[in-house]
Amino acid sequence: MTDFKQLAEQYKSELLDKVIPFWLEKSQDKEFGGYFTCLDRDGSVYDTDKFIWLQGREVWMFATLYNKVEKRQEWLDCAIQGAEFLKKYGHDGNLNWYFSLDREGNPLVEPYNIFSYTFAVIAFGQLSIATGNAEYADIAKRTFDIVLSKVDNPKGKWNKAAAGARQLKSFALPMILCNVALEIEPLLEPDFLKRTIDTCIHEVMDVFYRPELGLIVEHLDTDGNLVDCFDGRLLNPGHAIEAMWFIMDLGKRLNRPELIEKAVRIALNEAEYGWDKEHGGIFYFMDRMGHPCQQLEWDQKLWWVHIETLITMLKGYQLTGNEECLKWFERVHEYTWSHFTDAEHPEWYGYLNRQGEVLLPLKGGKWKGCFHVPRGLFQCWQILETLKKAQ
Repeated sequence: MTDFKQLAEQYKSELLDKVIPFWLEKSQDKEFGGYFTCLDRDGSVYDTDKFIWLQGREVWMFATLYNKVEKRQEWLDCAIQGAEFLKKYGHDGNLNWYFSLDREGNPLVEPYNIFSYTFAVIAFGQLSIATGNAEYADIAKRTFDIVLSKVDNPKGKWNKAAAGARQLKSFALPMILCNVALEIEPLLEPDFLKRTIDTCIHEVMDVFYRPELGLIVEHLDTDGNLVDCFDGRLLNPGHAIEAMWFIMDLGKRLNRPELIEKAVRIALNEAEYGWDKEHGGIFYFMDRMGHPCQQLEWDQKLWWVHIETLITMLKGYQLTGNEECLKWFERVHEYTWSHFTDAEHPEWYGYLNRQGEVLLPLKGGKWKGCFHVPRGLFQCWQILETLKKAQ
């Protein structure tokens, strides 16, 4: 029988005693503001450039801990200093959020990446709840409006596609909007929120989910059809599984048990399909027709894929009692804790080769920051506390 009490303690302790102190101590730039995310195995800084989407994620994480775990001043201070850096340097003056800045805050890469915007939304949204600061709430709402205006062409004028080229739409945006909408619910008009959520659920569960495959695809043409090209064949099991816990949250919020059940079925399918039967772990990328992927890193095992799967399977079990979810949680828990954790230093490795050996010893970089590990530990801890009480 699964010991939910022991597991709850394990996730809580890893979060509060190891991971959060690591980011609090190692990532804050006390001189220029914002955060360093390029941190080596021991937390030493190896590059000082700042990536807006990761800055936003760290603001969000510390504001969330302050709002939902404990009113610790050091957490709030950490979130506020990051937000002030973002407010001053992170955008072009019209809330078009750059992709990256140098250490001092000078722009390096244009605002082409929609995730710079979405994570600014949840950062300022969550921080406005923590502080009651109306300016933060305004930044969150106005940026959210910009995100919605960019749905049909997320990269805007920075799109590299040739005129008249095949048009594909991406799963990533409706997926992330499912989460963003709930994150800033207190700031939105109820009717507007409902329309946004309905659209996102429809896109994720009726358009990008393909019943004929039993899987979610990463790209479709603008009419919602499958396309036989590299991007059109691409599967990202971790993305699909992560999206299913967003959908479960929405199903719970909207009191739609059938939506939760469908999300559980899809998540179980994706895990089965994406699991490496030879070496264990979940593949990063796959091709729905079994062709070679264009991504050379297709067979790597990534931290976030496994952590998001832990959340989804645990949540699925909590909400439906489906024993398959619990079995998958236990399988992925065993793989994750035996491969991604570092016995000598806090925080987790991000990148393993197919065999499960550490590829890069970094704890943070351009794509890994203070987000998936702490958010995953927090989510699992909260669910395990509930399951513990029911045991």
